[in-house]
Amino acid sequence: MTTRKRNNLSLPQTDYGDGEPPKRLIQSQSDTNTADHPSPYFSMKDPVRLSDSFFHQPCVDLAKAFLGKVLVRKLTDGTELRARVVETEAYLGGEDKASHSAGGKRTERNTAMFMKPGTIYVYPIYGIYLCMNVSSQGEGAAVLLRSLEPLRGQDVMRGLRAAKRKAGAKTLKDKELCNGPSKLCQALDIQRCFDRRDMATDTEVWLERDPERETVPAGEVVSAHRIGVESHGEWATKPLRFYLRGHPCVSVLNRDAERQMHSQSSTDSQKTVS
Repeated sequence: MTTRKRNNLSLPQTDYGDGEPPKRLIQSQSDTNTADHPSPYFSMKDPVRLSDSFFHQPCVDLAKAFLGKVLVRKLTDGTELRARVVETEAYLGGEDKASHSAGGKRTERNTAMFMKPGTIYVYPIYGIYLCMNVSSQGEGAAVLLRSLEPLRGQDVMRGLRAAKRKAGAKTLKDKELCNGPSKLCQALDIQRCFDRRDMATDTEVWLERDPERETVPAGEVVSAHRIGVESHGEWATKPLRFYLRGHPCVSVLNRDAERQMHSQSSTDSQKTVS
């Protein structure tokens, strides 16, 4: 039986909206002896794996719902890597000219986008990198996982990233491990063979609800244009990228969207007062 004790270490600097970090966090004595050097911060409560019903949402709703959830990757040696989703993008299917399924086109590569909600879609870019998506409701619709906050197994993630980098490259900070769609695939060893798997039932990768924080308030979610779709006309400017405001692991900040969000919040507050 593992002996646990309370620890007075400070929590990482994170914008929690209400000004208070999650409570009831503890450190296990056994953590310091594990090979992957997990983060000392984890919940006393049992995690809750998300099932089929979670993924059965319209694409935009699912992209927002992913924020704050914890992606778990179990390696072949039993090591579990954990990271919180902090940035996503929605790709709406047929009408979305920036989507791989634009016009309802179905190919061998994008088949997962047309499968049941919760199906993993992994595709290569530039011939050497991978990106991970999850299908949603809507024909050919899926959510791109764009950035994660590493929670456990950072040293393992760092090693996996280093294997893909040039020799002598500087050591990556924790916030740099998963702050991009291809980076997170490297850090969590998401491989092409994960394509078309069911995230609700898979034994190597799944999604959990953060037991300390059930939902993310709408006021903390920034809506901005997607990255890398500049050639797709009006679809390049649609606010279909979502991220946690003020989070250091977000890949690309949109200050204009954040200012607009702040301005709208101030206006709503004034209306409420009056």
